Formats: sequence, structure tokens, C-alpha cells
Amino acid sequence: MDFEFNLLHTFLLFGTGICAGFINTVAAGGSLLALPMLIFLTSDPILANGTNRVAIFFQNLSAIMGFRRKGVSNFRYGILLAVPAVIGAGIGAKIAVGTDAALFQFILAAVMLIMLGLTLLNPTARLKDRIESSGTGSKVIAMVVFFFIGIYGGFIQAGVGLLVITALRLLTGIDLVRTNAIKVLVIFFYTVLALGIFIMEEQVNWTLGVTLAIGNATGAWIGSHWAVEKGDKWIKVVLVATVLVFATNLVLKPFNLDILSLLGLG
Repeated sequence: MDFEFNLLHTFLLFGTGICAGFINTVAAGGSLLALPMLIFLTSDPILANGTNRVAIFFQNLSAIMGFRRKGVSNFRYGILLAVPAVIGAGIGAKIAVGTDAALFQFILAAVMLIMLGLTLLNPTARLKDRIESSGTGSKVIAMVVFFFIGIYGGFIQAGVGLLVITALRLLTGIDLVRTNAIKVLVIFFYTVLALGIFIMEEQVNWTLGVTLAIGNATGAWIGSHWAVEKGDKWIKVVLVATVLVFATNLVLKPFNLDILSLLGLG
């Protein structure tokens, strides 16, 4: 570890974890906060990508327990979708650890900006009146879609919750509460495999991962007990500012330009 993890970093990472866990549980996009903070601390986007999985694991485990206590779960259907997602996540994680660091920085920057745009547009808001469908055809299609979602989630994770919610609402019409319960279940299972791959490739910093995980699990537990539909404007402001600064920094670093240093943060 070539950086000093001090008390200030602890509070920053823990606070970021709470916000990310809360956002990921009630909606999506929390990793758009967590990943930039990890990159800021490690200066290594691939290591940050792997370390983030520690927090995602505990966050979703906490959320699953929270939803079950509230009597909201659809375990059988969740497992049905988790199987192809796990297979896809294994492929995605292997691609991630084998990607050149410089190339990964550009990919991550682009993905962060795209997912930020989708998060702000919130396409799921237009799917509120979908009629629920539980036919065999819709389940098969959903399994295929979740295989590709798993590849994406294993590769980079950021914004995957939005993809899961959109897919479930569009393909099945399941209400948003049960959709979120299924979302955390699917992500939990594929994260087990993805995290294992990052661990084997030594792309996990446990000090940062556990600190973020405690924050994420706390935020996820709070989020699983709250129904939030309003008051998210401040969240969007934070997401926009954070993603723009760190995505720009990722693009400029290969040219020996560091926007964080120019801002007095690096």
C-alpha cells in the first residue's frame, strides 16, 4: 500500500459508504460515489474496482436481511436470475483484472459518465404502470438479460443497480419494492464470485474495503427500511459533481495532468 490511510480518510470513506449503501438500496448509482473515493485514495482504478466489491458484498447482505425482516422477498425468482448473472459476472471480473490499467481508466471514466446520465434520467420512472408478467417466456428473456448484466457487473459494478431495476420493471412489471429486494439478492450472489476473482488476482485492499463495507452496510440497512421518493436532489448534485471531477481526472492522468492536484485535493 503506497498511500497513508489516516483518520480523515477513515471518516471520508465511512461517510461515502453510508451514502453509497443507502443510494444503492433505495435506487441505484451508489458506486458512482464509492469508486471515485477509492480511486482518490489508491490512485489505482483496478484496485479500487476490486476493493469496492468488499463493500458491495456486505451492503447487499445487510439489505437482504433488512428486506426479509420487512417481509419483502422473492427468493425463488431471485435465484433464477442470479444463476445466469453469476456466470456472467465471472466472465466480467476476469476481463476486468486482465485489462490494461490505462485502458481501464478511460473505460471507467466513460462508464461513470454514461451511468450518471442514466441515473439522472431515471428511466424506471416511466415504467410505473407496467403490468406484472410471470410467464415462462418473460422469465427466459430475463435470464438471458441478466447474464449480460452479470458480465457488466463483474467488470465494473457502477450503475448495475439501475440496469437491474430497469430490466425487472420492463420485462416483468414487478413493483419497485420487490424489484429492489430481488436486485440486492442477485447482486449479492454474483458479487461472491466476482470478489473471489479480484482477491485471487490481489486486486483488493482490505483496509479500505472493510472500512467502506461498514459504511455501505449501515447505509443499506437504513435504505432497506425507508421508502424514499422525494428529497433526492442533494444526492443528484453530489453524484454529478463527484463523477465529473473524478471522470475528468481519470482521462487526464495518462497525460500527466491531475485535476485533483490542481484543486488542492491530490
